Amino acid sequence: MIRFASLLAALSITATAAFAQGTPADPHAGHTMPTNTSPPQPGAPVPPVTDADRAAAFPQDLHGHTVHDGKVNYLVLFDQLEWQTRGDSNGLNWDNKTWIGGDLNRAWIHSEGATEGGTVEEAEVHVTYGRSFARWWDVLAGIRYDVRPGPSQAWAAFGIQGLAPQWFEVQATLYVGESATTLARFEVEYELLLTQRLVLQPLVELNVYGKSIPERGIGAGVSSAEAGLRLRYEIRREFAPYVGAVWHRQFMGTADFTEAAGRSVGGWHLAAGVRTWF
Repeated sequence: MIRFASLLAALSITATAAFAQGTPADPHAGHTMPTNTSPPQPGAPVPPVTDADRAAAFPQDLHGHTVHDGKVNYLVLFDQLEWQTRGDSNGLNWDNKTWIGGDLNRAWIHSEGATEGGTVEEAEVHVTYGRSFARWWDVLAGIRYDVRPGPSQAWAAFGIQGLAPQWFEVQATLYVGESATTLARFEVEYELLLTQRLVLQPLVELNVYGKSIPERGIGAGVSSAEAGLRLRYEIRREFAPYVGAVWHRQFMGTADFTEAAGRSVGGWHLAAGVRTWF
């Protein structure tokens, strides 16, 4: 029993010595860590901004932000420049809209017409002033000059145009001519994006005259209506060839004048052309 106790004591002393040799000593043991009790020193004061500093920050070649509504811009758009088939004869149709001005005030020049057999059958020019009165909407005032058909005629023009809900482009114009002759024109257009480049464009136009103009072959009432559907592919945004179909029809007194002249009052036409702007 005494021998076992002596052996156990010897093993305990040996393990304690080995553990003491394998544990690294703390290098900071017995040292007192220094503490900084001095108050922080104030930094150097910031010097005031001088004229030289301002000149370096804002050199003379930098300009302020340009106000967009003070800049004069322009757009020349051939919404329709196409060849149409009309039974036995074909012809060229055009519809051009040009404007110049700013965000609020613009001058508009609108020209449209049609040829048949190499002869200009219809042609009209509109010159109007447009003033923006609401978001996406303009009020128009100016003149319209008809070159064909029949003798030329001038009209005073008053109208409204803009972008209706669901992105319908709407234009309604009242024209007043000689001898209190009146004409109302309504146009609705829409652009349906089938893809980023393929666009389907339906258009409807209606003309209503207040009184007959026999020398020009126009009767009172609903004179004519046109509905077109054109599918274009925008090779570039500024250049888009298209194909389409157009339905045109004359009514009431205008149809009577046309039939008396031995001509067709309307029907379907195929169209192929290009829409371009710059």
